[in-house]
Amino acid sequence: MARKADLREKIVDAAVALAEARSWEEVRLFEVAETLGVDLNEVRRHFREKEDLIDAWFDRADEAVLAASAAPAFKALPARVRLHRLIMAWLEALAGHRRVTRQMIYGRLEPGHVHMQVRGLLRVSRTVQWIREGARRDAAFLTRALEETVLTSIYLATFFRWLHDDSTDAAATRRLLDRLLRGAEWLPPFMFVPEQTVRAVDAAPAAAADAGRPATAPATPKS
Repeated sequence: MARKADLREKIVDAAVALAEARSWEEVRLFEVAETLGVDLNEVRRHFREKEDLIDAWFDRADEAVLAASAAPAFKALPARVRLHRLIMAWLEALAGHRRVTRQMIYGRLEPGHVHMQVRGLLRVSRTVQWIREGARRDAAFLTRALEETVLTSIYLATFFRWLHDDSTDAAATRRLLDRLLRGAEWLPPFMFVPEQTVRAVDAAPAAAADAGRPATAPATPKS
């Protein structure tokens, strides 16, 4: 299993390297197979088509989000800071190949590629869900839907700014993201009230110990 996983990652790496040498549009799967010295069927077993490589590339960024969310004391941070760190972690995972990433995105946006655009929308939704999970967002029902809409808009605006950001350490992107998240704070029922449950859950055992009684789960605040 590990060997299969290694080959899958090598296929993605080889495709991105070929794209860096020319362009993403010019990458062909038979070239990827030849580069790795494997049969083309080996590539097909992992990726049904070239578009699947794009999803695998962005899966790496999703993994970086969850890795960042596992950092010590992350849950104690304010919601705005958690979201900022996770969105930037997602972008930083792709930063080494920003030009290729840009070509992947714009290729999906070409007129006539409706099936690719639908996949792109599903990809955005999936990434936003993982960002929310990593940030411990726990809103439900209408509040959740509104929060997702706001966060998706912030994520997309930040992503497209980053695609063309040549500032040092993506400083311009960081400033934009901070400004957008601060702007969302005027909608507390949508964005920042539910973080209280995260802090309450973390604080309950300590508070109970101080009081000399068993910890009980806090009630979820109503939106």
